Amino acid sequence: MSEDTADVPAGPRTAAGLDLKPALEAVLMVVDEPATEEHLAKIVERPRRQVGDALRELADEYTVQGRGFELRFVAGGWRFYTRGEYAAAVERYVLDGQQARLTQAALETLAVVAYRQPVSRSRVSAVRGVNCDGVMRTLLQRGLVEEAGTEPETGAILYRTTNYFLERMGLRGLDELPELAPFLPEAEAIEAETQEAVPSFDPDAPDADDGPTTDTTTTEI
Repeated sequence: MSEDTADVPAGPRTAAGLDLKPALEAVLMVVDEPATEEHLAKIVERPRRQVGDALRELADEYTVQGRGFELRFVAGGWRFYTRGEYAAAVERYVLDGQQARLTQAALETLAVVAYRQPVSRSRVSAVRGVNCDGVMRTLLQRGLVEEAGTEPETGAILYRTTNYFLERMGLRGLDELPELAPFLPEAEAIEAETQEAVPSFDPDAPDADDGPTTDTTTTEI
């Protein structure tokens, strides 16, 4: 067995029998940062050199075919990017998206950030009971929230609302946000429940000696 694939974990499904190039394309479609050849080789269960050759061939093929995207080697890894000559179309799409109405999930997530800022993604997810990563990316793209440093205890990125949020809401400051109490008669009970749902690494969660923490978070689709 090649040393490049010796540490590939065994499992009920194998990627070794898949066509290499389509398999690499499928993986690269879902990465959120450049993927190294070593990592990709483990995923598709092939030697690193074979994976590297296939990636370079794919990059050349996209260029020859004049695709609207390209495969680049950046920061030690590979990732898809849109081609510069089609930037006008991409910019139009992004700007048009900023005018679209927010989904109910986005509105709920934005409300949690507004009232509990600065707040981490994990805490927002705990409050809502679903994974909010995708929704948070949408709010960041729309310019409604922004990064606000990191949590000292965990290193998690914290988020807060932006001036654009205030502008869109017609507020002069966060102190003009309506009080939650009139709308949530059982606010204290709800707050207690959400604290219990926060993962155990959260600084406000009970200590391990106090008993196990139940993870009620699900993925939001």
